[in-house]
Amino acid sequence: MEHWLAISNRDNAEIVMKRHIWGVPKRFVNQIGRTKPGDTLLVYVGQQVVDKDTTLPPAITGCFEIASGVYEDTSKIFITPPKLGDETFPLRIKLRSIRLFDPPVEFKPLIPKLAFITNKTQWSGHIGGQAMRTIPEEDYRLIMNRE
Repeated sequence: MEHWLAISNRDNAEIVMKRHIWGVPKRFVNQIGRTKPGDTLLVYVGQQVVDKDTTLPPAITGCFEIASGVYEDTSKIFITPPKLGDETFPLRIKLRSIRLFDPPVEFKPLIPKLAFITNKTQWSGHIGGQAMRTIPEEDYRLIMNRE
């Protein structure tokens, strides 16, 4: 069993939590193609500036079990960031909820203890430019026990 970190934004993380579906662009076929039913998926959301006085920190919003193999569906259920044009995130997997974190688990306090982040000062390089990545069992347990 693998543990996955799914990199999203808050709008699409809400959709994942409500619809129990994770989707990625076709260019990430190799990443999502390695998932298997029974694997776990933690949803990571990046920092978001709400207004000049409010910035939401990077966080983990929920944990899911992967409940299907990869399938293709081009229906528009996700919100496409402006820089991605008409992307529909067509490579998808179905999910079963394990735990929704309310409030979300802040990510930055975890960084010193996360094994997959080897460069603690340039930590975003371990996440940026990816739709999803595996994380070790010890990191999964650290996040799940952090409420």
